[in-house]
Amino acid sequence: MDAFDGLLRSALLTTAAVALPVLAVAAAVGTAVAVVQAATQVQEQTLTLLPKILAVGAMAAAFGAAAMQLFAALFERALGAVAAVTGGS
Repeated sequence: MDAFDGLLRSALLTTAAVALPVLAVAAAVGTAVAVVQAATQVQEQTLTLLPKILAVGAMAAAFGAAAMQLFAALFERALGAVAAVTGGS
């Protein structure tokens, strides 16, 4: 059971390490757009969505390879832990 707990913890940490920077950028861009919209009183929905899509796309393009390396390392650890998790020898 310790192997499963370690694998689950590693999966959660890897997911957080990949997702949180992207979510932080999307939140920051959304806040900046909201401030600009409040200042100019322009309430167009496409103005809120497009910058967030571009920011998240730029993050994915810039850090996608590093994220895939983290996921590949997690996958290798998961394959290595199959015997310990299933109780095999």
